[in-house]
Amino acid sequence: MTDDLRTTLERIGERFDLGEYEIEAYLAVLEHGELTASEIADRTEIPQPRVYDTVRSLSDRGLVELRESRPMKIVAVAPEDALGGVKQSFDDLVSELEARYTAPARETEAVSLVKSRSTILRYIEEIIDGAAYELVLSLTPDLLHRFRADLAAAIDDGVSIDLLVTPASRAPDPAEFDYGEVSTIARARRGITTPVLAVADGDYSIYATQDALRDDRERYGVIFNRSALGFLVSGFFGTVLWSTAETLSTDGKRRPFPRRYASIRRAVKDVRELEGPFYASITGRDIDTGDAVLVEGRVETTTFEETEEVASLRLETDDGVLDVGGLVASLEDVEAQEIILGRDGIPERDTLE
Repeated sequence: MTDDLRTTLERIGERFDLGEYEIEAYLAVLEHGELTASEIADRTEIPQPRVYDTVRSLSDRGLVELRESRPMKIVAVAPEDALGGVKQSFDDLVSELEARYTAPARETEAVSLVKSRSTILRYIEEIIDGAAYELVLSLTPDLLHRFRADLAAAIDDGVSIDLLVTPASRAPDPAEFDYGEVSTIARARRGITTPVLAVADGDYSIYATQDALRDDRERYGVIFNRSALGFLVSGFFGTVLWSTAETLSTDGKRRPFPRRYASIRRAVKDVRELEGPFYASITGRDIDTGDAVLVEGRVETTTFEETEEVASLRLETDDGVLDVGGLVASLEDVEAQEIILGRDGIPERDTLE
């Protein structure tokens, strides 16, 4: 690392090393332009004896000016003047770090643990942005607001989204929040023990406790990147979380047919809710041999339990009738890994690639 780069990093670190009291005081002064120490204490939760040390710390960083008078006045420095130099240093730092950055090779199949709140949030954003056709999420209300624009963009791109908001007591009121903008179907579930999770297209997922999002270093998140174990997250979501949640909205934008699915439960629900014939093209594995198979045919019947623990399709194919289940199926003939449903005949897979 060059001396200039080290100096820049140290400069930025020193300037932004603000504690909770310093942040509160700075925002209060910014909002009002000028305050006395007593006024800061009245407008914040900073104890009166700590106000003077706090504002002197802000003054040392060039964020406020202290005007000696009776009483002393704390005056905000214009952010452009106070932080302009740091902004330029930060821009220079990012440019130099980008020049040194070598992107790590992402393994084709990986399971990893993360203990950083910022890393968990980054992966959630990456999973949302990376979904091609199907997304399931369990988010706190704060995370819902944080990723609202990303979810809306996914909906606009034709991604189906099952959204679970937890805890239900803090979920935005459907009368005041447009769930249709960010989801196909939205539900709310009680309990702060409900985990935060996201699954894109059935094979890229993250699972984390709510405590991990509060920067609890003893908690963690698990990333499944195209791992065969990733189905555990979506299966847990469908059978444990989703089935015990209350509906908030079912008015979200639905994709046109043909539709692609990672979850057989969603595919079965669509067949049961909509009238008319359905045709399916399904890739998966033969239950007995484990061989990769492609089965295509007309959907004859469906099986679906209210608990959502059982969901299957029966297809009339050229080779006879076949029963198709979800991942780790054992009672059916085929384990479905990807399902495409069409209305006017067997869907052509190439048109959805």
